[in-house]
Amino acid sequence: MAVAVEEGSEYAESASITQKICSLNASGPTVSHFILTPYTSSTFIMARKRKNKTHLKGGVASAPGTAEGVPKSFVIKHGQVGRSLTQLVWDMRKVMEPNTATRLRERARNKLKDFFTMAPPLGVTHIMAFTLTDVAPSFRIVRLTAGPTISFRVERYSLIKDVMHTSKRAKSIGSVEYLTPPLLVLAQFPQPGPDTPPHLSLVMKSFQTLFPPLAPQKLSLSSARRVVLVCYNPDKGTIDFRHYLISVRPYGVSKRVQRVLDGVAKGASTAGVLDLGNEKDVADFLLRKRGEPGPSSDGYESAASTASSVAGDDADAISLADDYVGRNNKKGSKRAVRLDEIGPRMELRLIKISEGVPGKEGGVIYHEFVKKSKSEQKAQKAEHTEKARIRKQRREEQEKNVEKKKKLAEQDGKGKGKTGDEDEEDEDAEEVEDGDDDWDDEEEITDGEGEDEEAGAEESDADDSDDEPEQPPPKRPKSSKR
Repeated sequence: MAVAVEEGSEYAESASITQKICSLNASGPTVSHFILTPYTSSTFIMARKRKNKTHLKGGVASAPGTAEGVPKSFVIKHGQVGRSLTQLVWDMRKVMEPNTATRLRERARNKLKDFFTMAPPLGVTHIMAFTLTDVAPSFRIVRLTAGPTISFRVERYSLIKDVMHTSKRAKSIGSVEYLTPPLLVLAQFPQPGPDTPPHLSLVMKSFQTLFPPLAPQKLSLSSARRVVLVCYNPDKGTIDFRHYLISVRPYGVSKRVQRVLDGVAKGASTAGVLDLGNEKDVADFLLRKRGEPGPSSDGYESAASTASSVAGDDADAISLADDYVGRNNKKGSKRAVRLDEIGPRMELRLIKISEGVPGKEGGVIYHEFVKKSKSEQKAQKAEHTEKARIRKQRREEQEKNVEKKKKLAEQDGKGKGKTGDEDEEDEDAEEVEDGDDDWDDEEEITDGEGEDEEAGAEESDADDSDDEPEQPPPKRPKSSKR
């Protein structure tokens, strides 16, 4: 490291001496690691400071301008749950990325109230809570801060690893696909109308508010990487939850040609290299009909077969409106779009919809098993209204008590200052008026206490002497032996 020293300063002379020493001892390593060079500038040349990483995956730094007005969520578990349900919570966090707390960790002593208190300052709008009941796992969607709360029963579910193991075209998914929120697709929900059950419209609206609103004019085509499908099954009365990955492939190209283009063959030991060592000609690989024996037991399809194309039908082919991720996916090119399920998968049954949040629930809007008459609903509504009034009244009383205590504390602080000054003035006045009394001024200043009369003082001294324990006689000094 070289240090620049201003010429003419007190360090310039030592710098020249050091240079002479270095020239004399050029072969030795004694001072070669630190050299003072006389520069005319007083700027010090220091080592470059390392820049720390200040951005997070999917955060505001990586996607500026997207944090405002975007719904954010907590996906949590509470209570005693098993390992499988815990993994389902982690999989749901992957679905809700990047607008969720992926690395959120719950503790056994945490309650739902803790998350409801912590979420609003962080801008969280929804809490998705999983718990395990005696019947089946439960899944709740809570809209902060005033509700409603929608409770589901998880009839069946599959994790990401289960879906990937059962898929024939399973492929590894990186972190790039989770940098943008998924697109929401609502299927088979009845259109809002007078004959439509109101609870279905509320459920559909609740799923819509979980994800950012879609603006086709501003949406970038390359940001559409995943799809969340929420499908209502009217026969069973359940809701199917699916998660897909959008894949784009060339249209009208057979699987064998696609393998040549991709450069990867099934079962190839070398990644990125297509093994054609057993073929006499490339035409044997491309034109072999389906079912004919070949190097592998699977055989190959015909080049003219439309079933072997990636797209399948003309309905699957589209012209890209913009550049998309992948090889040769340019604007205007004809491509086949396919959805590959990546999980998790859930079958949900709606159980209950209530106003408010857990702990401060209001009236029940819908219940799967409990049906109440109009009079019972009216009485229940009046009861919740009364509870809300009492809660509001208590809150106002607490606020008034807090303000009253603050005012009393301020008055006590001011009063203490005034009383202290008044006491000092009274003491001065007493000293002036009672100057002929038997008060010792020195003791008053030092100890702050007055003496009694001399007789009383002597009696107290005598009492003190009586109370003191007797001291043992002093020891004799040891005589030194001669």
